[in-house]
This record gives sequence, structure tokens and C-alpha cells, in this order.
Amino acid sequence: MQGIIAAVPTPIDASGTPQRAPFVEHCRWALANGCDGLNVLGSTGEANSTDMAARRQVMGWAAEACDPARLMVGTATPSLHETIALTEHADDLGYPVALVLPPYYYKPASEDGLFAWYAALHEALGARKIEIYFYNFPQMTGITLPPSLIARLHRAFPERFTGIKDSSGDLAYCRALVADLPGFAVFPSSETSLAEAAASGFAGCISATVNHSAPLCGQIWAERDAPDAAALERIGDLRAGIASQPLIPSVKHMVRRRTGDAIWANVLPPFLPLTGEQKAELDRIEMASAAVPAG
Repeated sequence: MQGIIAAVPTPIDASGTPQRAPFVEHCRWALANGCDGLNVLGSTGEANSTDMAARRQVMGWAAEACDPARLMVGTATPSLHETIALTEHADDLGYPVALVLPPYYYKPASEDGLFAWYAALHEALGARKIEIYFYNFPQMTGITLPPSLIARLHRAFPERFTGIKDSSGDLAYCRALVADLPGFAVFPSSETSLAEAAASGFAGCISATVNHSAPLCGQIWAERDAPDAAALERIGDLRAGIASQPLIPSVKHMVRRRTGDAIWANVLPPFLPLTGEQKAELDRIEMASAAVPAG
């Protein structure tokens, strides 16, 4: 798996129940408009605010509607047993990759303790083929996955622990992993990293704002050996503009702009719907109509 991966949002109704039709429409749009793959039920998909039954349901919708080879899915919870169950279900559905946060409740977590947790996940999966990508998001989890831990797990179980999404924003961390672990897939979380993807050996990016800028990002990825400076500046402006307001509600707002479907205005607590002022601010951002088709 490589290239432009959209961390897709999950549409919900007023009661918080995921909705299949708008979810599938957006997934198919993203894959047809610049995305090489999708990350289902990550942070942008509000997975950690969603119960197990709903997560299984959404996982199934994506696997039924899209080529599973182009999908990865967030399966982590602080519970090892729930993480195992969700990852097994992902494997049953044909997902090639599960994106797994560390167990983030009990802190501080020792490196040996984290190793034991991930190793137990591997052992429980047995002969299943699904690969595990680490999900490093210290701003949310309070845990920075040590490069030494990642190297230990990758070298101990090289066919299981094969990549990482890094949401820390620390590109030096990403470069160090590429240098230390040949063949290990490293995905920064911002499309602005595409400026150095070829030189630094990144496998692509996994990003929330790609849900809007996918067409432009796909073009940049295709030309990553010599990316266009003006296009790189444009995606930086797009990302900064969308992230200037609460990120996940903003991403959903941009999908609503594209589709005209009001279902995308709904978010799960603790998120709040955007205010009129916040929506107006997003609407004032020049979104490059040529880069983002209307349908």
C-alpha cells in the first residue's frame, strides 16, 4: 500500500448512527479522484467515539463497496481483546492492513509493556495475513511510540508489523524510521510532506484533509520525483485553511459542500457542529474548483 490515503469521515444521523449511502458515495469518490487508498475508522472517522457493533458495520460497508486491497482500517482500543476481535473481523473482510494505536489509557507505558501488548496482538492473529501499521499520535494518546520499539517489533515479526502512520508532525522521526528499517512503509499524516516524499522514501501520506484535496494530491504523488511548487503551495494552503477550524467537523463540512448532503453536518460528542461563523470562514477559503470536482 502506498500513495495518497484519505482518512475518511463517517456520516451519522442525528442520533449518531452511521449512514451507509453517503459513506459509500464518499469512499468511491475519493478512490476515483486521486486517492490510492482509504483509511476507514481512524481518528477522522471518529472511531474512538463509536461502539464495536457500529465499527464492524462500517468496516463491512467499505469492504463491500470498494476493493479491499485499497483499504486499511483502525482497529485499536485500549482493550487488547477488543483490538484482537476488531482486527480479526477486518481480516475476515479482506482488509490487508489494520492501523493500531497503542493502548493509551494506562500511562506511563514502558517500552517492554508496549512490546508485550503488540506481540500479544500478533500471537492472537496467528496465521492470519492482515498486516499491522503502527499509529503514532502522541497529541491524542499521550504516548510517542519509540523508534526502538517499532524496530524491535518489525524485526521480531517482519510480516506483521510493516508500516506506520505518524501524526506527530515530526518528519525527522519519519526520516529516521525510513533510514533504519528498509522496506518499512512510513506515512506522514500531512500531504505537505509530499514535497520530500521521493527524497525521504515516504510511502505516501494518510491525511484527513485529503478528503477535499485528493485530486491535487494525486497529481503531486504521480509527479513526486519533481513535484510542482505551485501545486505544493496550494495543498499547503488548503490544509491550513481546513485545519483553521475544528478539523473533523471541517472535513465533514467540505464533504457536505461537495455533495450537498446535510447529513455530513452531524458529529459525535465531544465534537460540536460548526457555527455559522466557522462555516462562513471555511467557505471563504479559496478551494481551487479545478482541483476539486463538484461531483
